Amino acid sequence: MFTGIVEELGEVTAVEDLGDAARFRLRGPVVTDGAKHGDSIAVNGVCLTVVEHEGDEFTADVMAETLVRSSLRTLTVGSRVNLERPTAVGARLGGHIVQGHVDGTGEVLERKPSENWEIVKISLPADLARYVVEKGSITVDGISLTVVEAGPDHFTVSLIPTTLALTTLGLKQPGDPVNLEVDIVAKYVERLLATTTGQGAAK
Repeated sequence: MFTGIVEELGEVTAVEDLGDAARFRLRGPVVTDGAKHGDSIAVNGVCLTVVEHEGDEFTADVMAETLVRSSLRTLTVGSRVNLERPTAVGARLGGHIVQGHVDGTGEVLERKPSENWEIVKISLPADLARYVVEKGSITVDGISLTVVEAGPDHFTVSLIPTTLALTTLGLKQPGDPVNLEVDIVAKYVERLLATTTGQGAAK
């Protein structure tokens, strides 16, 4: 489990096409400190498994399903990525519960800079809109953010200078894709309500 608090801005150093998958090598001195084979690291919000680790770099295999469902397919050598290690048991939950399982992708639509923050508008797939509410939580490229406005096909977030400086959202421009993970609690509630309603109707 992750919390959506990005630990560092890493970099893709190699991409290998494996046909029905891809292997990425990524640099991240913070997240590789003490890393070993089999560990999990979130890359732009996608939970990946460390295959190899050498120095401040690690490699991870990405299967076709993940490439199709996320923006990792657009990464090239030199791309910057948000990196986060799983949260430790007993640690503070600084963001919200993040699984590292991307629900879909959106696109940066607009940026409105202000003196001390920036409003970013992001497109929202129709099948995810029901899980996004004003002042609720959403994960964008692995970053835990609070929704400012929730529309039928978009939402906005307000970014402080720290987020702009230390994550990929400081670099993304209109047209760029981003990974989205909605609040897992909303999905469980929907499932439970649907089950309860169905049982009630069957009686």
